[in-house]
Amino acid sequence: MTVPVDATSTPGAPRAVSTGPARAGRREWLALTVLLLPLLLVSMDVSVLYFAVPFISRDLAPSATQQLWIFDVYGFVLAGLLITMGALGDRIGRRRLLLTGALAFGGASVLAAYSTSAATLIGARAVLGIAGATLMPSTLGLIRTLFHDARQRSRAIAVWTAVTSAGIALGPVLSGLLLEHFWWGSVFLVNTPAMLLLLVLGPVLVPESPRVREGRFDLPSAALSLAAVLPLVYGVKELARGGLALPPALCVLAGLLVGAVFVRRQQTHPDALIDLALLRGRAFGGSIAMNLLAMFAVVGFAIFVTQYLQSVLGMRPLTAALWSVLPSVVVGAVAPAAAALGLRVGRDKVMAGGFLIGAAGFASFAVVGPHTPLWRVLAGAVLYAAGMVTLMTQVSEVVMAAAPPERASTASALLESGTELGGALGMAILGSIGTAVYRVDLAGRLLADLAADAVHSVRETLGSAQVVASRLPSAAGHAVLDAARQAFADGLQAAALGATAVMLLGVVLALTVLRGLPAAGAAPASAAPGGPERQDASVPRPSAA
Repeated sequence: MTVPVDATSTPGAPRAVSTGPARAGRREWLALTVLLLPLLLVSMDVSVLYFAVPFISRDLAPSATQQLWIFDVYGFVLAGLLITMGALGDRIGRRRLLLTGALAFGGASVLAAYSTSAATLIGARAVLGIAGATLMPSTLGLIRTLFHDARQRSRAIAVWTAVTSAGIALGPVLSGLLLEHFWWGSVFLVNTPAMLLLLVLGPVLVPESPRVREGRFDLPSAALSLAAVLPLVYGVKELARGGLALPPALCVLAGLLVGAVFVRRQQTHPDALIDLALLRGRAFGGSIAMNLLAMFAVVGFAIFVTQYLQSVLGMRPLTAALWSVLPSVVVGAVAPAAAALGLRVGRDKVMAGGFLIGAAGFASFAVVGPHTPLWRVLAGAVLYAAGMVTLMTQVSEVVMAAAPPERASTASALLESGTELGGALGMAILGSIGTAVYRVDLAGRLLADLAADAVHSVRETLGSAQVVASRLPSAAGHAVLDAARQAFADGLQAAALGATAVMLLGVVLALTVLRGLPAAGAAPASAAPGGPERQDASVPRPSAA
């Protein structure tokens, strides 16, 4: 670290040495801007196919199974490889892995855009998932490399959190806008210029990270990680989609069993991928749990809001997507504000506040019906989105501060894995609650003379009810549609109450498990020379511009 010299001091006199970590300059903030490119695109790729599937189906004629895999394979592979890629980045260098992933992501995007068969597109989406798994933990891990000052790192992570949330929200909107003017391949091809820009600017602006040098990379642990996470996430999502069935339940069981073997290997192997002692730490493990609870609620409830806008209020998909973006735009300033608040009060209080705001937002949906004004729906969405952004900003900061600098990518991968698992569990459990209420509610509302096959279709989904209603005489069709919309609203209310309960549980856990965490800008009271904050100051830093 360069030490300023007083020009008036006597030659040979002792210099005043700053003992704090070096502050980032213009170069580091420019590097963060470069890192936001892959982060935004990887976040968007989760949701960018929402509107493109009908166009792909028309051109490539995939089977029903292939269509599901076109949509899902990206998320499955991404979730399965996060831990492996996080550990790999800590060993070979996060910048190296980031640039390799960017090259693969750009190439796979071109392949996906010009696919001539469903099988080719599925393969390209799988490669995009592999590349995405290298990009997500690398970006957050490199923030740990770039920003050594806790206050600056807190602000940088706030920006990272805001961009992640914005990417997921903007995916459907970008997809809809591109499909208005171009062919379906454009939703993939938009990735390539951004990845080329990253490949050009990354080596210039982004420094390489410190590496874990001891031991060898444990390939069996990497295989076990994939074999545990992939069937677990797949099984949970299939249970959410189709209800209780033996094959997905067996997948969940297999994932849990392999996961137990993976954990056992991490306890006993000298070159384990993850340090379980880190997970057992109150700050790190507690924050991972907080993130899982948040994703459970927000991802599990998102499908209800989307369907409500489209199927209850009758909006076109692009119109619904544009309205859905509004909460993300409104809460854009919440992440920096939450980071600033974390510098002044305990992190446990800020996290608890985020959960409480989220609970208020979800609770507002407990009175939403088929004729609720749009502004009330959006106000509730803004409220819970603000709470979740407040929470996730603090969670990411605690995770990065608690992890040793040389294992920041592994820490980020564990955080992202919790995000994937929490979202899958939320869709399964909250989705099951909403579906159960929808079906029970319809039993007392449907016309007595409705045909048995029509009753079965109406009870499946609100979309099926709309199809049945369109085939009935006007009066009967309106009656069926009104009954289905009211039943869906009742299911939405039940899911909202479930999400609210999870948020309130989060308040309690934040104030107990994470009680006493210091403010974001403060060093831990127990920090000793050689501890994480002290190590931070000894890591080589890029020079500030």
